[in-house]
Amino acid sequence: MKTDRLLSIVIYLLNHDIVSAAKLAERFEVSRRTILRDIEHISLAGIPIQSLPGAKGGYSIMEGYKLDGRIVNNEVTSAIITALKGLLSAYDSKRYNEALEKISSAFPHKQTQNIFLDFGASGENTEIQLKLKTLENSINGKYSVEILYENALGNTSRRLVEPIALNYRWYAWYLLAFCISKQDYRIFKVVRISELETTKIPFSIEHEDPAYLLEQAFQGGERKSLDITVLCKAEIKIPICEYLGGQITKTLENGDFIMQLHALEDERMWFAMLLSFGDKVTVMQPESLKTRITETAKNLLSLYEQ
Repeated sequence: MKTDRLLSIVIYLLNHDIVSAAKLAERFEVSRRTILRDIEHISLAGIPIQSLPGAKGGYSIMEGYKLDGRIVNNEVTSAIITALKGLLSAYDSKRYNEALEKISSAFPHKQTQNIFLDFGASGENTEIQLKLKTLENSINGKYSVEILYENALGNTSRRLVEPIALNYRWYAWYLLAFCISKQDYRIFKVVRISELETTKIPFSIEHEDPAYLLEQAFQGGERKSLDITVLCKAEIKIPICEYLGGQITKTLENGDFIMQLHALEDERMWFAMLLSFGDKVTVMQPESLKTRITETAKNLLSLYEQ
């Protein structure tokens, strides 16, 4: 957190001519004494900060020490702003709002934006937003949280976990955490966390790079995946690619095609979507999925025949 604050102070000074220690202390919610130490660390890092005395004095970064426009040009700035706005459409975070404000103020000229990212559907759930804020605070403070979690099979367990990272993928938020009882890293779907309580228990170990741990957890773990082969009618080519993705491996003379899909076995969405295409899709492999669809169809038929 100290490194983040030092970087934020540098950016703030780049965007303002002269700032007093009192103003910096108020801005970053620390004491004036802490700001003085931060300024000293920044100077030792080679960033030329000058101190100006007097009633209107304060700190500033020496003239000429600015971001090079050849490196951070309008296109780069526009890309950063687009990415931040997309993230904020899914998660209303003070931290990233401040980042957007800093980038926008550093480059005051209006940026031409031609790509717009809107994940608003995931940001509309107030409960999810509160959970994300609580988890982000625990991640930054390195404190454990206690959760009540229900997995895809409906099994509920209470766990003490060390939250490491939040990840938005597959149209949902996921938490990467170190599970104390399992002594291993686990992925938790945030929407399935019904109770969330912050503790003052510090992390038990120093965790590796979150990006590396995240991909390792998604690739491994207890979740089983399925490789699915389907035969599809030509008329559903666009919608099935839109909703299920996959890769077309062969196109027949009449326009029908064979597609390969990869799905997590315990997720419901892909199975429901597959059923929604009715007789326009025939599952060729695996046999277990063909059996599951047959049993589902029989149960539905018996329900409406009664």
